[in-house]
Amino acid sequence: MTSKAELACVYSALILADDDVAVTGEKIQTILKAAGVDVEPYWPGLFAKALEGISVKDLITNVGSGIGVGGGGGAPGAPAAAAPAAEAPAEKKEEAKKKEESEESDDDMGFGLFD
Repeated sequence: MTSKAELACVYSALILADDDVAVTGEKIQTILKAAGVDVEPYWPGLFAKALEGISVKDLITNVGSGIGVGGGGGAPGAPAAAAPAAEAPAEKKEEAKKKEESEESDDDMGFGLFD
């Protein structure tokens, strides 16, 4: 769960980034005071330090585009619309290879599904 202080600092950082102003602890604190939000004194500095050297706008626009990003995914069986066409044949080859290997493993044990 996020606290009011965390949300207030996030919103302040977003306001600063939207106005193309550097995100610093003092500027976050100024916005919080103007909004009438009381937070512990370490929150603004913590957020400023975490966002130091990071483009907040790029961070927001590239959410979910990183490799290995977990998530809910799409509906089961739905094709990946964003996958390049060059990868599709490779995936089919891998699936066929896995299927062949699983069939071979049954044969290696001396029995199969329909024996």
